[in-house]
Amino acid sequence: MPTFTAVDGTALAYHLVGEGEPLLCLPGGAMRASAYLGDLGGLSKRRTLVLLDLRGTGDSGVPDDPATYRVDRQVADVEALRAHLGLDRVDVLTHSAGGDLALLYAAAHPERVRTLTLVTPRARAIGVDFTQEHRREAAALRAAESWFTDAHEAYERIWGGSEADADWDAVMPFFYGRWDAAARAHAALDVSQTNMAAADLYASPDAYSPDAALAAVRESGARVLILAGELDGSPLPRVAAAMAELLPGAELAVQPGAGHFPWLDDPAYFTRTVETFLHS
Repeated sequence: MPTFTAVDGTALAYHLVGEGEPLLCLPGGAMRASAYLGDLGGLSKRRTLVLLDLRGTGDSGVPDDPATYRVDRQVADVEALRAHLGLDRVDVLTHSAGGDLALLYAAAHPERVRTLTLVTPRARAIGVDFTQEHRREAAALRAAESWFTDAHEAYERIWGGSEADADWDAVMPFFYGRWDAAARAHAALDVSQTNMAAADLYASPDAYSPDAALAAVRESGARVLILAGELDGSPLPRVAAAMAELLPGAELAVQPGAGHFPWLDDPAYFTRTVETFLHS
């Protein structure tokens, strides 16, 4: 397992999966170990996935200063990894809450980013986010599912602020296009792979200056793909479209029948879409 040292001395780990040109992969969660990305539906057959374990997650070390979990503070970790790999420019793929980290990295180091692949991303970094109402809208699409009634009641308790721990488990089917054995196994690892205390610090409002970040990303020249799931509420496809409209030339793909983890729902569609973008 290769490691490198962050600017504050924290030892950070990354994992190399597959073969081909490197693709730097930033996990979401927030603050979930990169293992949940797996081989991204077989994308590793075409690219070497460089899976970063963010500080305090997976095989990476715990920083002395918890304030460095803030997403903008972790931009320096991504740049340190790029330098460690000896790459002049990088292709970056990120998922979910990692979208903010990737966008902030592109804003801070525009000359280092060739492409950004944003998979079901958050984009608070450029002033776009999803809401509880967006989640409600997406949840309604699943009304015919056998698990819907129990899961929706749990969602209502969460939205109402009266949830129990079991309610978070109950709503997990909403995040997957198919609630099958593979999805259940993937969801079961969520808590054990996530640094919850760090996640609470990751998205501090002080981390974002949307107007400045948006301007910098626009001027970077990086090609951007935003891949949304048809059934996902975080973000809804129309919210993903709003993100794409902010970034000149950005491509939008909406994966049919997919939830928040599209590489699990239809690996062939996912890998074909990402690889076509990277090689276009």
